[in-house]
Amino acid sequence: MEELKKGLIAFGIQPTVEICERFSAYEQLLLQWNEKMNLTAITEHSQIVNKHFVDSISCQALLPEGCRIADVGTGAGFPGLPLKIVRPDLQVTLLDALAKRLTFLEAVMDTLNLTGVETVHMRAEDAGHSELREQYDAVCARAVASLPVLCEYCMPLVKKGGVFLAMKGTEGAAEAQLAEKAVKILGGEIMEIRDVSWQDMSHTVVVVQKTGQTPTKYPRKAGKPQKSPIS
Repeated sequence: MEELKKGLIAFGIQPTVEICERFSAYEQLLLQWNEKMNLTAITEHSQIVNKHFVDSISCQALLPEGCRIADVGTGAGFPGLPLKIVRPDLQVTLLDALAKRLTFLEAVMDTLNLTGVETVHMRAEDAGHSELREQYDAVCARAVASLPVLCEYCMPLVKKGGVFLAMKGTEGAAEAQLAEKAVKILGGEIMEIRDVSWQDMSHTVVVVQKTGQTPTKYPRKAGKPQKSPIS
């Protein structure tokens, strides 16, 4: 757990015994469940620590105290569950279109005794037209789709004045240029492109401020954003 402790400290988190124990239990469950369902291709301990856990919490300093956050396309819980583990003050919604992934996440939440976190079984395109629309102080997504597509999935969920955090690879700056029109149409403004590095991990966080309401026609019907991104 020394590698995890160093990663937590690097991103502003004091590695308490409780935090470390929860990450250890999370890793064990991830590997156990991964044998019967496809959750991750990363199964080596140090890679799980660096590329899943530490990578997920690398944006935590951008989240205001006590904010309500949605993790869109959460998959095996990244970045939402690691953020919840290190930031108990956050109110977290884990959104995914695949029910069996959410079954896994609920097992993790139960084992780790996490409160203030919920799962929602829904496509992002449908969530944007549900009671979740413009309800979140922050929305995050990690490697779900290209940034113009991701903006259409996520920005309708962000309340005015909130932020959308797109966790991208090293191509984040280039994608941000391609997404400028989509961001503007959807009621936002790109405020920062933050480079993040730790050990062999390197990525960018594109920070989008929600400056106005998203037009009601967005997000478009399921599949449309992917097939025909705003450009």
